[in-house]
Amino acid sequence: MRTGSEYRDALRDGRRIWVMGEGLIEDVTVHPATSPMVDEYVAWYDRHRDPEWRDVLLMPPDADGVRAPWAFALPKTSADLRAMGRSYSATIFLTAGNMTHTPGYGNLIALGILDVVQQRKVSSEQIASAARYRELIAATGRFLTFSAGAATIGYRLREDPGERAALRVVRETGAGLVLGGKVGMHTSPVYAEDVYIGAHSGVDRDGHRATFVVPVNAPGVTVLCRKVSARHANPFLAPLSSRFDELDGQMWLDEVLVPWDRVFLTEPSPDPIASWCFWHQLYAWLAKAEFTLGLALACAHAMGLADHEPTIEHLIDLVIDVQTVRSCQTAAELDPDLTAEGYCIPGRAHVAAGSIAMQKARQRMAEILRIVPGSSLVVAPSDKDLAAPEVGAGLEESFGGGEYSALQRAALLQLAADHVASALDGRESAFELHANGGLQAWRARLRRSFARYNELANGVTRALSLDMPVIDMDGLRNIAMPQRRPVAPAAGQTQDPNAKTR
Repeated sequence: MRTGSEYRDALRDGRRIWVMGEGLIEDVTVHPATSPMVDEYVAWYDRHRDPEWRDVLLMPPDADGVRAPWAFALPKTSADLRAMGRSYSATIFLTAGNMTHTPGYGNLIALGILDVVQQRKVSSEQIASAARYRELIAATGRFLTFSAGAATIGYRLREDPGERAALRVVRETGAGLVLGGKVGMHTSPVYAEDVYIGAHSGVDRDGHRATFVVPVNAPGVTVLCRKVSARHANPFLAPLSSRFDELDGQMWLDEVLVPWDRVFLTEPSPDPIASWCFWHQLYAWLAKAEFTLGLALACAHAMGLADHEPTIEHLIDLVIDVQTVRSCQTAAELDPDLTAEGYCIPGRAHVAAGSIAMQKARQRMAEILRIVPGSSLVVAPSDKDLAAPEVGAGLEESFGGGEYSALQRAALLQLAADHVASALDGRESAFELHANGGLQAWRARLRRSFARYNELANGVTRALSLDMPVIDMDGLRNIAMPQRRPVAPAAGQTQDPNAKTR
């Protein structure tokens, strides 16, 4: 796998990036809006060459003594899933759950593409292209990110329903399809090299839904990202938000050629492609939850509350939330679903249950961490304040004591505040409410993946000393995924802002 330096160089590829409030970014590796996150991805790659991380991140040596990264494995056993999960958990925890889309996530997208085209059996060429692309990702560490392919709000409000899809085929050539349109929000396109545009894009071909892998630097591509999360210029006051901002964005395509070997025919839902991605995503949510618990424990100690029973009750509430989701992940890896080709998918029902539990707990966990340190969370000083001769001694009296200096206690409090009371946390909270369709979609996924309806219902009736009808409740699984926020123009609505209403 390449080094972090090689990844940084790969981003200097002529890509066209616009960040709201910043304008056009000529070089994402040096611009202050984007360079801190580039540095974190560089560290992610380089960690795989660090001897201290070797046994967590790398597979056992093969016959040639090569240790490949677990992040780019093709899982065929529960043991593979367990090892991959350990690598995700360890690396994402370092980011407090803020690096949700790692380069390893791209391997899972590519694996999902391969699995779906193998299931649909459109052609041997499709399967070969998908296999080669996944092998490319695994061999090089090329960074692929995911978009479901949904249209922007302006497209969805067009009067003509035929023009509401995110993408349209401009023309077909011998080299591939030329596409135009605008794809809605997805995460980390600034830092990725390819974007997978999924089934919501609305392009049908030969009875299948066409999906695409598009290079970020392809001619005709522009990536527009949301504004940078507001943060203080002093990293002491913004220890997380000064480093981690994945910058969700849109992708605009102006006659972009997608080669045939990057066109993949799937089904109308992007969910099957994302089966492994949901598992990785839950590890990111779990990392944030475990970081929250760790901060609450550290703050309880620093604030002299380790023996305070109400505080302990708050801590145990956090432990319950963390352990519930950790148990779901363990179950998903030990009780996987198997594909026809022999790949292990983390058990979908377990991942769905964990995702629902995490989304329900997330806001309350953040609130507990705001409660535990008390008002000191709000008024903690910076390192510069503590070094100022005018107030430094007084601040040491106010915030020092016990086993902690004022600087140590203030650093911990600022870390906690940045984790649950910052613009970065606000973005994450708002985004996760809509991630993958929100709780409604996750309930539907659990309903579809739970496989024991008949077993349990008939198991109960067999306990009776009567002949009972055979119960078939599998119809509960036959539910379509709920639509993502369907919208349509109001009656008489027009796209012309100057047009008179009747």
